[in-house]
Amino acid sequence: MTSSAAGDAGETTDDAVVYDLEASCTSEDIEEGARYLATVNGVVDYGIFVDLSDHVSGLVHESNLSGDYEVGEEFVVELQEIRSNGDLGFTEIETPGEYTTATVSHGNSATAEELAGRVGETIFLEGDIVQIKQTAGPTIFAIRDGTGVVPCAAFEEAGVRAYPNLEIDDTVRATGVVETREDAIQIEVDKLVRLRGEAATEVRQRVDEAVAETAEPADVEPLIEWPAFEMLRDDLRAIAERLRRSVLESRPIRLRHHADGDGMCASLPVQIALENFVETIHADPSAPQHLVKRLPSKAPFYEMEDVTRDLNFALEDESRHGQRLPLLFMIDNGSTEEDVPAYRALDQYDIPILVADHHHPDPEAVEPFVDGHANPYLHGEDYRITAGMMCVELARMIDPSLTDDLRHVPAVAGLSDRSKADAMDSYLDLADEAGYTEDDLNDIGEALDYAAHWLRYSAGSNLIEDVLDLGESDRHGDLVTFLSERARRDVESQLAGAEPHVEHEHLENGAHLYRLDVENHARRFTYPAPGKTTGELHDRKVTETGDPVITIGYGPDFAVLRSDGVRLDIPEMVTELEEEIEGAGVSGGGHLVVGSIKFVSGMREPVIDALVEKMGDAELDEELRSTLLRD
Repeated sequence: MTSSAAGDAGETTDDAVVYDLEASCTSEDIEEGARYLATVNGVVDYGIFVDLSDHVSGLVHESNLSGDYEVGEEFVVELQEIRSNGDLGFTEIETPGEYTTATVSHGNSATAEELAGRVGETIFLEGDIVQIKQTAGPTIFAIRDGTGVVPCAAFEEAGVRAYPNLEIDDTVRATGVVETREDAIQIEVDKLVRLRGEAATEVRQRVDEAVAETAEPADVEPLIEWPAFEMLRDDLRAIAERLRRSVLESRPIRLRHHADGDGMCASLPVQIALENFVETIHADPSAPQHLVKRLPSKAPFYEMEDVTRDLNFALEDESRHGQRLPLLFMIDNGSTEEDVPAYRALDQYDIPILVADHHHPDPEAVEPFVDGHANPYLHGEDYRITAGMMCVELARMIDPSLTDDLRHVPAVAGLSDRSKADAMDSYLDLADEAGYTEDDLNDIGEALDYAAHWLRYSAGSNLIEDVLDLGESDRHGDLVTFLSERARRDVESQLAGAEPHVEHEHLENGAHLYRLDVENHARRFTYPAPGKTTGELHDRKVTETGDPVITIGYGPDFAVLRSDGVRLDIPEMVTELEEEIEGAGVSGGGHLVVGSIKFVSGMREPVIDALVEKMGDAELDEELRSTLLRD
């Protein structure tokens, strides 16, 4: 109820306040127990019909009436009842000797984006409840109107839920004073009512239209000209729209990404873009840290350990803080059959899933569970379009102001993932224009991998921002030098001890095969991990020989695979091994020429022997090999 006092009768009590409704007021502007100035519009045997405004009328029954009135006369009534059919019942009140008249206006509305300029005013805000949080003091209702989300504080008594009949997604009108609390805009609620009927429909339509407009991604041109990337644009726009819409409905977003250089180059720009967008939409300054979280995964797929942890935290936040269950955005993972068990767990709850990945996908397995999927393989391309290249464009669709800060990131992603895409030269040129040489970019990639190894399950947001030069500090250069030098030192130490134990043979197709038992001939629980150790060994052998090379780093129940110049299809090989070797428990996948395989330890020898046989049958790719060798 929006009101302004008229007249001054000195100190008054609530019982001495009489509300005078302006003509445009509706039944949403009144509440039971309040007193109103009424005008008689009809006299009947059983009472008097009165008008409070052009849209609010009701009956004072004869049993609640003591005086005699004629049409046009005014007197004070109390709203006794709002019946289920909308009829209003009033009681005549003896006019107090001293009272204040408060004029109620239906027209003093405001939108969320206007509130900063209306501090101190009494307004009403119409929209949807998107979060209900009970504090030790007031109940905080987060209300969105399509232009923003505003916390509205309603107080019953300390720690007691105000308006207990209201729920998330109810369409409401909040009336109160716009105030600032800890430099944040907040409405101190005088009245909060659920809208019904035409009023609710009108507000819902207005909010939906505003949300659709605000959620629309920015129309930005890609950083470079790359025809192969154009096929992914619509998929990425759909993901950007869904992410922006989630911010508008106050749904938490959890970014699950592979904890490697490409995964961090992909996820961090999206995290920053979303946090910036949250700041423009939510009046609560703490909203970015609650709504957007980046969560690294050691495996290139969604493990049950991760999904169980995510579900536990999500359900706790729903219970303790009144949050919606989150949206899960899988980055640089999430496309394969290995993700399906975790997706099935999420399918028991209202948790949407989006995917931006460049691993070889299993569309039939994952599509029933995901709401958006961007993957170059779905358009006839392959892993050379990295997740970082895709997600930098996605981040710019969410927040185009980041463009200048992100120009070097796709090149870091490509070098970290050893992409030999046609676009790499263009990305390297773009980074050079921004002040980063190829050596600088390689150092950043090494530093990212090194930091990710020691961070393990922690996002390390501030540290990773500084390494990727997306933070506001001046530590980037010295930090990258320190971390990259430590990384190379540890790699050199690891390979110095491992290389004497590398086994070499020529396969039937002429490719070199190098094998290393990383369990027994590499240091455990330190940097580099088995995958990194295998990759570094492989790169050396490619450079040394200039020929097609396959490298296997194996342990008791796993093998890590790298290939250059050989037409492998690791996901297909895994599928074949599953069918051919009974009791081996084979699983795994990855890119066509980079991947990993798991098996039961007692079947390691037959699995690796069968794997090597398949590698020996693979065709050589001289054209691919020549492009893979970079000066």
